[in-house]
Amino acid sequence: MENNLIKELVGKEAARVLVKSGMKLGLGTGSTVIHTVREIGFLLKEGKLEDICAVSTSFQTSIECEKLGIPLFTFNSKEIGGQLDLSIDGADEVDSKHRLIKGGGGALLMEKIAAYMSSSFAIVIDESKIVEHLGIRFPVPVEVIPEARVTVSKTLESLGAVVELREALRKAGPVITEHGNLLLDIRFKEQVDPKELERELNCIPGVVENGFFTGPRYLKSADWRPELFVGFSDGNVERRA
Repeated sequence: MENNLIKELVGKEAARVLVKSGMKLGLGTGSTVIHTVREIGFLLKEGKLEDICAVSTSFQTSIECEKLGIPLFTFNSKEIGGQLDLSIDGADEVDSKHRLIKGGGGALLMEKIAAYMSSSFAIVIDESKIVEHLGIRFPVPVEVIPEARVTVSKTLESLGAVVELREALRKAGPVITEHGNLLLDIRFKEQVDPKELERELNCIPGVVENGFFTGPRYLKSADWRPELFVGFSDGNVERRA
């Protein structure tokens, strides 16, 4: 089965299984979760869902929600009150402990707020995203304020990372995030501790957020474990708690 069809299957499955009427819902960013968003829009139109209050993590998702008539709010809206019932998103890599790398689409800041401020969190991926070790094959994005590009890069290199400023496609110059920042993509040649590095990277002055998702600091590791919906080339979708 073609990869796009796998993404559509898994995205729709998560919407049908997890989303209930009356939910405060976080909607992620990317080529798989966009099918989740479209399915939610379809279910609302058909009257099979109602009273959804959604928070979007990117312009891409917001525009799709507007097209589909999905009601949008912010975390500061009284309807949301800073807390979500469920967030659904994609991932760039997932390891055996369900720790993630996210931010390939550049929306990692809002994605992490949604993930860590949700009672439940689900990831929709295809089987190619399952890896043994995070950060070796796919780069970890680090969002930095423009003025700290060089200082943060040097600090990351001292930690053993290979650092590359993310360049835009079809536009001259670097990628600019929706919050006006730059993205440094970092890779490691050897296995790293994602949980330790998530904390350490965010302690570097000038770093806004990084793409390791291992759970909020105030929770034990075992208390934060996203549910996975994994699509396979044979057309099956596996749900992993």
